[in-house]
Amino acid sequence: MIAVILCGGAGSRLWPLSREEYPKPFIRLADGRSFIKKTYLRAAAVPETEGILVVTNRRIRFKVAEECLSPEAAPKPSFILEPFARNTAPAITAAALVAGSRYGPEAPLAILPSDHLVADQDGFNAMIARGLELAAAGRLVAFGIAPVRPETGFGYIEAEGERVIRFVEKPSRDKAEEYLASGRFLWNSGIFCFQAGAFLAEMGRRAPGLLRAVEACLAASRLDGAGGLLLDPDSFAKVPGISIDYALFEKSEQMAVVRGDGMGWSDIGSWPELCGLRPADSEGNHVSRPDQAVLHEVRNSDIDNHVRLVAALGVENLLVVDTEDALLVADKSRSQEVRLIYDRLKESNHETHRRHPTVFTPWGYYSLLEEGDRFKTKRLVLKPGAKISLQAHHHRSEHWVVVNGMAEVTRGEQVFFVNSNESTYIKAGVRHRVANPGKIELVLIEVQSGDYLGEDDIVRFDDLYGRDCSAPGSGG
Repeated sequence: MIAVILCGGAGSRLWPLSREEYPKPFIRLADGRSFIKKTYLRAAAVPETEGILVVTNRRIRFKVAEECLSPEAAPKPSFILEPFARNTAPAITAAALVAGSRYGPEAPLAILPSDHLVADQDGFNAMIARGLELAAAGRLVAFGIAPVRPETGFGYIEAEGERVIRFVEKPSRDKAEEYLASGRFLWNSGIFCFQAGAFLAEMGRRAPGLLRAVEACLAASRLDGAGGLLLDPDSFAKVPGISIDYALFEKSEQMAVVRGDGMGWSDIGSWPELCGLRPADSEGNHVSRPDQAVLHEVRNSDIDNHVRLVAALGVENLLVVDTEDALLVADKSRSQEVRLIYDRLKESNHETHRRHPTVFTPWGYYSLLEEGDRFKTKRLVLKPGAKISLQAHHHRSEHWVVVNGMAEVTRGEQVFFVNSNESTYIKAGVRHRVANPGKIELVLIEVQSGDYLGEDDIVRFDDLYGRDCSAPGSGG
């Protein structure tokens, strides 16, 4: 089996902790592991798994790759890199075409969203094993979950045993209650299983235009410097942006469904669900850092406090999410409407919909500390052995102060070392690079000064990580 992990999302439902360039799969849970890490390890633990293929956005691929590193015996993932999101049908079709060409048309695929939780690995393995049996007979298999509440945020599958009667989109509250009472409906988990050839044959019958568009895109695509398949943006833009349910599954007569009730599945699609993973205090409050919260007569509230001390007095049914650059305060019962705030930020092109002050890169990460008129201050952390690209800036100069480790600095034709508590200066227009030759993290404070401090003021001449040097980039 080839496990296909879909990693993306807008980051709208769990804003401000999730963002466009730091979506829900990257959120870390109480055990220190992210959703994508848990998905990768869960896929690797299925006995039939021989390979893992990740479909993700090219802007976050290095963070995804870092999350999919494991000292445990697990397949190293390969990547299909989208230039932008086009929904699940193009992503899954591209994965089926790539897997079919590599492993043959009978290769079974398991399609796994990267933002779900599964409590029981054995139950998950048993569900996949049954799905593989049906896939071997040419069926396209969906995995359904017995509903426990009248949920309006999920799609449903009406089923009779393992026979699919129909797929139903997200219903109204009245319909959801009707589905729950009938006992005939399952939640659509978004997990699927099929052979590559069977899926592509059905796509050819039911959605031939979409299949041809993805095939044309793959023909125009290329490998990037790190070995990922970089989808051609011009031809990918011509692929219809549609879900796999709409494009194929609702039309196909080859569908089957396997119940996944025994795996302990949850989607965690809202703040109360995420906060509910933590134990509640005596007043029903879920607090991420109780040592940094002062609560007096506060009941049934969710407080996600990552940065500062949060104090609350005489409130109930409140949602408070405090991050470095954004604070969300909402009625807890309206948590599903957080996406409306996200949409308004996106419409106004406010930076907080897109990224956090901390941005992850292939060499480590950087955090914005302060920004003002003609200056910007960052904290850069380079992993051992890492280096930024050889680059130059047209509009800004940079001062680097080493606060931990030792830096190897390239400045023009010079190469020299800067130790902890020492500094150096990079003039605008000069080619430069900093590398970490040591075995501990290198930490720099960078002060930028100039008439333009945008992240696109960067010209790359050489890059260790295969990034496109001809395109403006960000973050070194």
